[in-house]
Amino acid sequence: MPKIKAPEMVYVSGEEMTRYGMQLILDKWIIPNLDISDWQFFDLSCKNRDATQDQVLKDIISAGKKIKAIFKEPTITPTEEQKKEMGLSKAWGSPNGAMRKGWNGISISRDTIHIKGVKLGYENPVLFDRHAVGGEYSAAYKMVGKGTIKVTFEPEDGSDAQIIAERKMTDKLSAAVFYDNPLDNVYQLAQHFFSRSLEAKVTPYIVTKKTVFKWQEDFWKIMKEVFDKDFKHKFLEAKLLPKNNLEHLISDNATMQIIKWTKGGFSMVAHNYDGDMLTDEISQVHKSPGFISSSLIGVSDNGEMIKEFEASHGTVSDMFQRHLRGEETSLNPLGLVYALIEAMKHSEIIKIQKQGEIHQFCDKLYNIICELMASGKGTRDLCGAQGATTEKFVDTVANHLKDTVINTIINQQAT
Repeated sequence: MPKIKAPEMVYVSGEEMTRYGMQLILDKWIIPNLDISDWQFFDLSCKNRDATQDQVLKDIISAGKKIKAIFKEPTITPTEEQKKEMGLSKAWGSPNGAMRKGWNGISISRDTIHIKGVKLGYENPVLFDRHAVGGEYSAAYKMVGKGTIKVTFEPEDGSDAQIIAERKMTDKLSAAVFYDNPLDNVYQLAQHFFSRSLEAKVTPYIVTKKTVFKWQEDFWKIMKEVFDKDFKHKFLEAKLLPKNNLEHLISDNATMQIIKWTKGGFSMVAHNYDGDMLTDEISQVHKSPGFISSSLIGVSDNGEMIKEFEASHGTVSDMFQRHLRGEETSLNPLGLVYALIEAMKHSEIIKIQKQGEIHQFCDKLYNIICELMASGKGTRDLCGAQGATTEKFVDTVANHLKDTVINTIINQQAT
């Protein structure tokens, strides 16, 4: 049977249960139907990072810059204990920060995934953009005692240095922390956020704690500037602004609204750390992180969009331990597959500048998964004890997909 040619894409393998599940999916859903000979595969497991002294991560970043469409399985950031267990030379840091920096990340977009006929948490889509740089994640710190701390800024142009802060430390032990929030790419973040909010027909909100953290005021100002100039009239025409203007939410208020607004139909954008916490809350309202998408949006040197897609949940370590013991498991692959098909779709848009056979294949695959889950033939997280095992669900989807693809080819030949 002929296969659909899949455009070039970066595929990053990870660890544990999600790696096992994705290998089943590749073997039974993807390889029988698609020619993926142009895909570039990388192994980002801890052991391979150690064996290559993290050269594999550098290679992934380089390939991602060129190809601009990336799928990544969840990976482990090893603790000191895991370092010993795996026999690693060091406890390698999270690869995500390096990827965000390497691909000039502007946003980590996390949205609700919906299954027709299945009630999860939110009735309608919820979109969230988290500024991908700066904040507590890139902080420098030092444990200090009594004394004085000075933070000094020395301008690159050689002008006079400025003292940002000077503080007397009076405790025997304090954590002195410094971080910054870069703002140059907030203009790009705003364009991305408002564009997709408008496309999804949802109401946008800007979230900060600027009443207390005064340095967050400019994040709001930039967002408002871009909105008023390029988007306000479009949102008004679409009747997506209940108060006829862009609204700001204090982060405390946002945490409450996320729980209350279960009808969905809204989007939020926030700084890095706040965005991380708030999207965790959204995932809990929407049943689990398995029903939340995650994509890193970056910009290449020539201004083209780089997109890296992954499931927002981790490697599902506890289930993997059961699998290793020979026990039955029931992994819901929806978050993983959603990421894979979005990466494939993005690769096709890059290649042919339109939706083609890959989009059709991905839509058929997604619809099959949703129909099975809605009819009680999904995994146990949705269907209870009678739900399918990991392997059974993959096999069932594979059979439905085979029939669908064969029927499509027969219909095409007939016309």
